[in-house]
Amino acid sequence: MNIHSLKTTDKIPEPTLRRLPWYLSNARLMKENGELYISSTQIARELGMDSSQISKDLSYVNVNGKPRVGYEINEFIEILEHILGFTEIHKAFLFGVGSLGGALLADSGLQHFGLEIVAAFDINPQIVGKEINHIPIYHTDEFIQKMKEEKVHIGVLTVPINIAQEITETMINGGIQAIWNFTPFRIRVPESIVVQNTSLYAHLALMFNRLNLNK
Repeated sequence: MNIHSLKTTDKIPEPTLRRLPWYLSNARLMKENGELYISSTQIARELGMDSSQISKDLSYVNVNGKPRVGYEINEFIEILEHILGFTEIHKAFLFGVGSLGGALLADSGLQHFGLEIVAAFDINPQIVGKEINHIPIYHTDEFIQKMKEEKVHIGVLTVPINIAQEITETMINGGIQAIWNFTPFRIRVPESIVVQNTSLYAHLALMFNRLNLNK
């Protein structure tokens, strides 16, 4: 089978980018179970999706398979990991070591998807100077110095909402280029800064709303 990378002239739609990790995780699981090939039909059955949607999504990354056989699973995984940026480790700083921030620090699985949190920052004297999962926690005032020591472009924001904008500006002024925002606050950033909002509370609201509609 011949697998090609994404064409330089192509731009993957955001909904497709959100679905590709599902396909990758499914392929990894099938590989663990000894499968050598994977097909759109198999993925669709496992994920409860339309196989035509999966085929359309995979067309953006030029994944070619054998008729009635599917895609060679090792190459399928390799190309999706490459397209999604999971093959390269991206270092990040985390700001706000509360319950959510601490949980993210403890999650070693993030490295399997290309994200390595190398340090965290907080102002709480009870946790500054300690480590979680071998990741050191510094005082926020030390951020600029640590930026000089580490090549970091990503900031993970898990602070209280009343200081979310302030810490955002601190990160940007220090050289952070992308922010993974876990707060339910819409931070304001220059156009050059990449922001990914992941509000757990928004997803909870959606779930509760749909649950109530089904009563």
